[in-house]
Amino acid sequence: MRGTALSALGLALVFAAPAAGQGKNVQLVKTIPEGKWATAINFLEYRDGGHGHDRGAGGRTLDVMVVTGRFGVKTYSLADPTKPQLLDEISSERLKLPGDPDVDFTPDPAKDGDPHSTFWQNEDMDVDQDRKLILISRDPRSYNGTTSNEPGDPNGATNIAGVYIVDASDPEALRLLAFQQLPTGHTTTCINGCRWLWTGGPAATNKQKQPPLNWTFGRPLIATDLSDPRRPRAYPMQPIDLFRRDGVTAYSHDVQVDDAGVAWVSGDGGTRGYWTDGRHYDPVARRNRDASPLNPVPYAGGGLPQTVTNDADGGFEHNAERPIGRDAPRGDDRYKRGELLLITEEDFGPAAEGCSKQGMFSIASLKGSYNGEAWKSTKTNPFRLQVVGTWNPYKQEGSRPPEDFPLADFCSAHYFDVEGSIVSYAWYGEGTRFLDISDPAHPRQIAYWRPRDTLVWASYMHNGYVYTADHTRGIEVLKLTGGAKAAKAAKREVVAPPMSAKQRSFLWSMSSQLKGDPATAGLCFLTV
Repeated sequence: MRGTALSALGLALVFAAPAAGQGKNVQLVKTIPEGKWATAINFLEYRDGGHGHDRGAGGRTLDVMVVTGRFGVKTYSLADPTKPQLLDEISSERLKLPGDPDVDFTPDPAKDGDPHSTFWQNEDMDVDQDRKLILISRDPRSYNGTTSNEPGDPNGATNIAGVYIVDASDPEALRLLAFQQLPTGHTTTCINGCRWLWTGGPAATNKQKQPPLNWTFGRPLIATDLSDPRRPRAYPMQPIDLFRRDGVTAYSHDVQVDDAGVAWVSGDGGTRGYWTDGRHYDPVARRNRDASPLNPVPYAGGGLPQTVTNDADGGFEHNAERPIGRDAPRGDDRYKRGELLLITEEDFGPAAEGCSKQGMFSIASLKGSYNGEAWKSTKTNPFRLQVVGTWNPYKQEGSRPPEDFPLADFCSAHYFDVEGSIVSYAWYGEGTRFLDISDPAHPRQIAYWRPRDTLVWASYMHNGYVYTADHTRGIEVLKLTGGAKAAKAAKREVVAPPMSAKQRSFLWSMSSQLKGDPATAGLCFLTV
């Protein structure tokens, strides 16, 4: 967590107003079209003399943005944050493994112009700030692969998952150090100072669903020892976060580590937190023991109730953050004490209910979950967290006309970032939304950015700017205006108007080339 966002973002500057309906209390600073098909962004800082380089102009720290997507990975200098400059890239071609089909960015008419065979997907890309490493998850669907087949099964692709280790000690000369094949490969997160990695997802193959693995509803986490980045050591036979969906193994999607060191694992069935280092009380084993990345100690968490997720299985929790300590949101002391969990549920259907009965942002209390309840939960005796507050565009405003049910394919909560009491949230076709969560029971929108051709995957607040990864527009640099600060101070909800005809037409056209993955009951978009 970082300092309060509006202390940096809320300066009362005079900006050109966005087009009507496109945004409110937000300025578009820059669009980088070459970032089309981006899925995630992260940042590296290079201080004077670091790794043998003095890259800060005039002795200053150099800020570098790292972007990943179908194109591979790119680094940009943010010496001038309003004009990011490309430094280097490792292309989708360079990430190919032996046996992968050729990279093919040629527009396919059958897919409305989407590319056929590229790297995929590396959501929530992580970096090792100290050793200047970039960790790139390879989903088995890369290069026209599939989740149904095992690696090597004939279907014209390798279907291989794993993680690439990239040396970014010189951001102008990226080097691919290693690739570690794993049974998992949708997201990768640094654990224990990035000396370990946890890699999760996606849906299980047909064989993985069967004995002896029994990964019925998806792949769990696999740990990798990254003590030596050139020689990572994986532990595929020691899976982590099993039995997460009321006693059945399911999709462990992503991990976020909070400021107290608890690793929150979100996925099918809920979000569960683990200690990965130190000695702690294990509420399941009922004894004190040492925690490790291979044998973490359960802490707290659980699934969400059916009233919020519209299903009886706890929901598909996509990612989560637990603000805690001095940088936590002000307004409710439960944040500072680490008692509240911010959670995304990703869910697109049924179409008539998308973003209305599921697929929303929730703030849940961890009270009552510290005795291993989520690990003891069963289908006949389920445990669910108490939800304090929720927010979604459909419920709060008239931005998505309810009669346009096909647009629900692009209305779901996705990745968010938190600074102080401000949440910057990606909502696919509903754009980037900025929420004040000072009152956890009543999150309020204070600004939004919703261009007519947006499909935003993630948004990140960084040094006074907001950087979005947009599937169609590329990388966008945004800045909140003084109006956002005024709306927050007045506790005033900013409401977006109904979508324009052009935006509805755009989303209609996109719905024919991106569909929810049937292997995850419609979650996680795939090209048609």
